[in-house]
Amino acid sequence: MSDAPGEAEPGESPPGEMFYEPLGGGRFAATPATAGPWSPDLQHGGPVSGLMGRAFERHEPVPGTRVARVTIEILSPVPVATLDVTVRVVRPGRRVAYLEGEISHEGRPVVRAGAWRIMGAPSHLEPVVHAPAPPPRPEVTPPFEQWQDLHVHGYLAAMEWRPVRGSFGEPGPGAAWARSRIPLVAGESDTPLVRALTLADSASGVGSQLDFGKWLIINTDLTVALHRDPVGEWLCMDASLDASPGGSALCGASLADSSGEFGRVLQTLLVDERPLA
Repeated sequence: MSDAPGEAEPGESPPGEMFYEPLGGGRFAATPATAGPWSPDLQHGGPVSGLMGRAFERHEPVPGTRVARVTIEILSPVPVATLDVTVRVVRPGRRVAYLEGEISHEGRPVVRAGAWRIMGAPSHLEPVVHAPAPPPRPEVTPPFEQWQDLHVHGYLAAMEWRPVRGSFGEPGPGAAWARSRIPLVAGESDTPLVRALTLADSASGVGSQLDFGKWLIINTDLTVALHRDPVGEWLCMDASLDASPGGSALCGASLADSSGEFGRVLQTLLVDERPLA
């Protein structure tokens, strides 16, 4: 891939110029770029989460506040189709407010979400960060690995990936720098929150220790908590996954930019055997 967002190597077909086309009135048409690895007809959770975060930021904004935590509840697979997005304030407040949102398709809810909007801390607060500095970003984007029987021409191709530790083709904890090659919504620049949410749902892919060829791994939710807004296009995710027989899986990840860690990710996951072809 090229180092410039939106460009592709010769022979590659960009999955689209944006993840969503706005139709007005809180309605959006999903493009093929939103498709996840399991089917070209079902969306990856990254663009869906970004779309919900965008709605939270734009709903009755209060100067001096920011969205500090978002939890996405995935009620059912989200089709690559037209979606309706709504938001309401449940707990209003000048310093702290709680918002709820919903994404629906043809009148059926497919995603519900909640967000805490919090007043920014005073500028003279001394920073407190315990995480080590993120690893340097590799200068070259390696060829994208093709998984057999998985759809890689949607969201996975719309993001630019630079692995630091581990790889998509090998199970194990991993770390990677990434950025989107296309905007979330046509005609807009992604906000820091949108960039973080669009990447965050990839934690279970970057950090999985389970073989995607053998196991079906689907998250039921996504929680992203940010103690500050990220800076720049490139974000670094360091992720790992724990799983237990008779239980489920839990994936955790840290998010960092060139200045250091700015947030955490948590996912609860269903683990089941993939059906034989």
